Amino acid sequence: MPAAQAALRLCDMMQQPPLIDPFARAITYLRVSVTDRCDFRCVYCMKENMTFLPKRDLLTLEELDRLCTAFIGLGVRKLRITGGEPLVRRDIMTFFDAMGRHLDSGALDELTLTTNGSQLAKYADALYAAGVRRVNVSLDTLDPEKFARVTRWGRLEQVLAGLDAAQAAGLRIKINAVALKGFNEDELFDLVAWCADRDMDLTFIEVMPMGDLGNEQRIDQYWSLKDVRAQLAERYALLDLAERTGGPARYVKLTETGQKIGFITPLSHNFCESCNRVRVTCTGEIYTCLGQEDRADLRAPLRAAPDDDAPLVAAIREAIAAKPKGHDFDYSRQRADGQVSRHMSHTGG
Repeated sequence: MPAAQAALRLCDMMQQPPLIDPFARAITYLRVSVTDRCDFRCVYCMKENMTFLPKRDLLTLEELDRLCTAFIGLGVRKLRITGGEPLVRRDIMTFFDAMGRHLDSGALDELTLTTNGSQLAKYADALYAAGVRRVNVSLDTLDPEKFARVTRWGRLEQVLAGLDAAQAAGLRIKINAVALKGFNEDELFDLVAWCADRDMDLTFIEVMPMGDLGNEQRIDQYWSLKDVRAQLAERYALLDLAERTGGPARYVKLTETGQKIGFITPLSHNFCESCNRVRVTCTGEIYTCLGQEDRADLRAPLRAAPDDDAPLVAAIREAIAAKPKGHDFDYSRQRADGQVSRHMSHTGG
């Protein structure tokens, strides 16, 4: 699509009312998966022997551009690119470069991504040049053997090299660690100290009941972040922060180190009342709630009218009008209530 035509489309859309869901929440944050593929096979995310989608089902990079541009025209201010592993998508930097124009125009406040870090050594400089300033890197353990076990195919040294490259490029890093009972409980303080030494933020995430793993396995993995916070409070003075970064995390400051620690707690403390985000899969399905099965198809209107965004915008508005109040994740009765069948890699982080 010519740049001038794209700019005119965006201007037209920005004259429209913003996206407001039925509970008066403004939708300003879009998470878009660009691929379901990944070079890891993390045990809480996907099966080891995954069947991935055929290429024809995925949105093209141009279609992803149109889709994201439509959301930006409707008031989205933060765009996070996810996967699978987004940096394994062929020619992905052409998409990041294209999205950078919305940063330059002021229509978009932030362009960022969530990655496993395996490709950062290759792409860190290019990401910074495209306008990315922050990245979230998934890292659950600092032990090479445990890392290989939880990722199945990953190598810790490759990720650490990627972190070095990202910091050298000027990218701010936040480590996302899934709290896994019996796996990384003994590394809590090591992870905190390591991030403090490297000047990286750290967020802990409760494992969510997604995918086709048995309920018992999910319950066995679940380590409540209430317990994580309580353990941290035994060693540090925790100062609650009002800060929000557009996502679901709640933050504290460790007074002794000055570092920021985040908690994403879909089970022990539901964060739905302030939800400002939706997710779109690499096939163009929009999920307005991570913990619900309801979805709508945006690929059909996108492909049916390549020169007219009105059907796409109408489909987006219809989906937002059906956004639920919240999810139903619950382990309190020793079963994974609210479990959804799709893998996390399908929805996109």
